[in-house]
Amino acid sequence: MESTAAIALPDLWDRLVGTQPDPDLWVVIATAVVALAVVVPHHLWRLSRNAITIAHEGGHGLVALLTGRRLTGIRLHSDTSGLTVSRGKPHGLGMILTAAAGYTAPPLLGLGGAALLGAGRITLLLWLATALLVAMLVMIRNAYGALTVVLTGGTFLLVSWLAGPQVQAAFAYVVVWFLLLGGVRPAFELQVKRTRGGAGDSDADQLSRLTHVPAALWLFLFHAVSLCSLMGGGRWLLGL
Repeated sequence: MESTAAIALPDLWDRLVGTQPDPDLWVVIATAVVALAVVVPHHLWRLSRNAITIAHEGGHGLVALLTGRRLTGIRLHSDTSGLTVSRGKPHGLGMILTAAAGYTAPPLLGLGGAALLGAGRITLLLWLATALLVAMLVMIRNAYGALTVVLTGGTFLLVSWLAGPQVQAAFAYVVVWFLLLGGVRPAFELQVKRTRGGAGDSDADQLSRLTHVPAALWLFLFHAVSLCSLMGGGRWLLGL
């Protein structure tokens, strides 16, 4: 007789790589409205922006590792700022890509999520997000950051294991819409800060010093990536 584990493993794999039915169009639109409702109002954005900061700093960390740098730690702060520290050459392509990954990570993650949802891979999306959060938790170096990542990852885990298909679909679409819509706002906030003479050590300014390309052009790149991701991801989510 086959063991329970041997029987369950194929079922688990089928659940992971299998497709789930697309939700109704009204659900897709409703989840977009929910995501917009936590991105636009300032008092809600101050809280929800923590999730964008997780994606932002996670982008820095992932690209640092992919380019051969040594990731030493990530910190997330209650004011929604963050810091990712890696070691390696203080210049060169690896450092440039690492610095550019922060503002581009949330919208690009949203775009990737929209591609998975467009293909009906709802469960796969939830499990991949959980795995990334667990991997990021290992590199968190402060209590607030650890708490934020644990709560976020725990939410994904509970939904993926305990919720029904309709709840999973609605949750996944809210998350992806949030990454796409929430990925647009930080670049505009950075632009406002720079016009007021602040944020002198922002990612755009660091990239300017690394490449001798004006910070305004790097800011334009952040805008282009986030807006193009929103348009492309939105089309996939809406089935256009």
